[in-house]
Amino acid sequence: QVQLVESGGGLVQAGDSLRLSCAASGRTFSSYAMGWFRQAPGKEREFVAAMRWSGGTTNYADFVKGRFTISRDNAKNTVYLQMNSLTPEDTAVYYCAARTGWVTGKEELYNIWGQGTQVTVSS
Repeated sequence: QVQLVESGGGLVQAGDSLRLSCAASGRTFSSYAMGWFRQAPGKEREFVAAMRWSGGTTNYADFVKGRFTISRDNAKNTVYLQMNSLTPEDTAVYYCAARTGWVTGKEELYNIWGQGTQVTVSS
C-alpha cells in the first residue's frame, strides 16, 4: 500500500525554522515527482514546492523562494521541506503529495497524498 506520512510540524515563533519530513513507502518513488502543498484556515490549498525524486528539477512558489528548500534522502525514502524565516502567514496544514511524471505545481495532478502536519507560527 502506497503511503506518505508527514511529520515535523509544530508551534514556532516568527523567524524560527522547521523541517518537515515526508516518509514514503509502498513502492519505488524514483520516477515520481514529490510536492509540498499547504492549506491555511479558510483558504484553498496551495502549492509550496516540488521536485523529482531522482533529483534535478525543483520548483517553488514565489512566496517561499529563498526561505524554503525541498530535498530528499534516498536511503530513508524521505522528502524534506526546510522552512526558514517563518512568518505567521506560513501557518497552515502542510501536505506531502506524489505523482508519476514531471514536476508541477498543479494540485489536481497529484494522486497520492499524506494526512498533513500542522505548522503554526506565532508573532
